Amino acid sequence: MILNRYERMIAKRYLLPGRGEAFIFLVASISLVAVALGVAALIVVMSVMNGFRAELFDKIVGLNGHAVVQGYDGKLPDWQRIATEARKLPGVTSATPLIEQPLMATYGGRVEAVLVRGMTIPDIRRNPVMQGKVVRGSLNALAPGSDRVAIGARLAEQLGADLGSQISLISPQGQTTPFGTVPRIVSYQVAAIFEVGVYDYDKAFVVMPMPDAQTLLMLGDAVGMIEVQTVDADRVGEILAPLKDKVALVGQVRDWRDLNSSLFEALAVERVTMFIVLSLIILVAVFNILSSLIMLVRAKRRDIAILRTMGASRAALMKIFMTVGTVIGVLGTGTGIVLAAVFLFYRQAVVNFVQLITGQNLWDPSIRFLTELPAKSDPVEVTAIIVMALGFSFLSTLYPAWKAASTDPVEVLRYE
Repeated sequence: MILNRYERMIAKRYLLPGRGEAFIFLVASISLVAVALGVAALIVVMSVMNGFRAELFDKIVGLNGHAVVQGYDGKLPDWQRIATEARKLPGVTSATPLIEQPLMATYGGRVEAVLVRGMTIPDIRRNPVMQGKVVRGSLNALAPGSDRVAIGARLAEQLGADLGSQISLISPQGQTTPFGTVPRIVSYQVAAIFEVGVYDYDKAFVVMPMPDAQTLLMLGDAVGMIEVQTVDADRVGEILAPLKDKVALVGQVRDWRDLNSSLFEALAVERVTMFIVLSLIILVAVFNILSSLIMLVRAKRRDIAILRTMGASRAALMKIFMTVGTVIGVLGTGTGIVLAAVFLFYRQAVVNFVQLITGQNLWDPSIRFLTELPAKSDPVEVTAIIVMALGFSFLSTLYPAWKAASTDPVEVLRYE
């Protein structure tokens, strides 16, 4: 939409308040602010939802792999063969033995439910989720036979344990006596405390070398499962399909979607719902643009009639009023993008400030899984939001512009 010199001059004049037009300018300003808030809210919420999903996915997959091969009775005695078969499949990058077993931990009279996790030493030290997340101690202190473990930060708080503390793990699989099975209790020294950022992991995980976990749980050479990583998490089912028949007699293959289906489906539904609900803010702002342009056309009927008598075409008048409304939408959208960028950059500071003012814990990690508010902007979604806001703003100008172009100068100037 190209405007000539006088059309640009008139459009600029109509964008600025004139005598007796303060109310029209106020409505237009409110429309601009409403568009900005709507765009900012959509970008912020969608970025936070994307960040939430991405953080959860990275932490869950980083600790549990893209898929696991689990034994039917909790044991995989022939795990070396299964791991070898998995590594041969195209698209599989690694197949690592793993032990996970829920037990009880006690220290200083406190008892907590824990998830004992036996991992190979290379896997412990190279794990992308645990790497750099140690807040005290070192993962290098873990070694087979050292009776040392690493525990989550929330678990350490609940037990009151610290570096060097001797925690006891209680396993129901103990010695059988004439009076029944005696639980097995083994003490371990806390050598490292980590915080991966997922509350459920930080409050439950006890990580130890694989041989120590096998001894504690009396598994012998068996493991609990095999963790499998692939080149593409979204194609994990297709990649591991040949493995399912090979392990059908001893176990089953479960990928990250099977293990966390309800969580990620809930996030997907919430994303769509939030997008639809927050889009209504932009729609309301667009109606404000529509109303302000209608009032502007009513206020400028005499000017429009004079322009028509001076030779202004209907197309020129349509372009003028369409430009006025579109400029409001563009300015509002641009302001919204800036507001969203500032909020996302300082998002955690904003959350902390609101918590300080209200005295409420707005981001309780025990409810929201993650310890900090995440964010990850998707350029495609941001572009879609911008296009939607500009498209709605443009559509809102069509009717007022058509009314302005349809003004009959004879009727307006008859009594002038």
